[in-house]
Amino acid sequence: MPKHRITTTSFASVYPLYVAKAERKGRTRAEVDTIIRWLTGYSDTELAAIAAGTTDFETFFAEAPAPNPARFLITGVVCGVRVEEIAEPTMREIRYLDKLIDELARGRPLEKILRKG
Repeated sequence: MPKHRITTTSFASVYPLYVAKAERKGRTRAEVDTIIRWLTGYSDTELAAIAAGTTDFETFFAEAPAPNPARFLITGVVCGVRVEEIAEPTMREIRYLDKLIDELARGRPLEKILRKG
């Protein structure tokens, strides 16, 4: 089965879109970074380097230093698909991130977005 185009898209090309979506709704880049760090375990320095580099989404998630075990608590619909039903691991991770950014943009408190395991 061919890979979805998003898995080979650079994280750096999508990261500003996540930030812009959050900022349009009165949220901050720092909150977006907090969500990404919670989900992946990347440090501020590592995240900044990736956001300025050419790392694709597949590599971004495959090399995540400490994927949060509580990420499996993320449920709901993104782009008409239930995230918990996505079989392909990289696509599921991407949709987890999309779901968290959507929740941030909808005004959900950061404490609730960052699920507790």
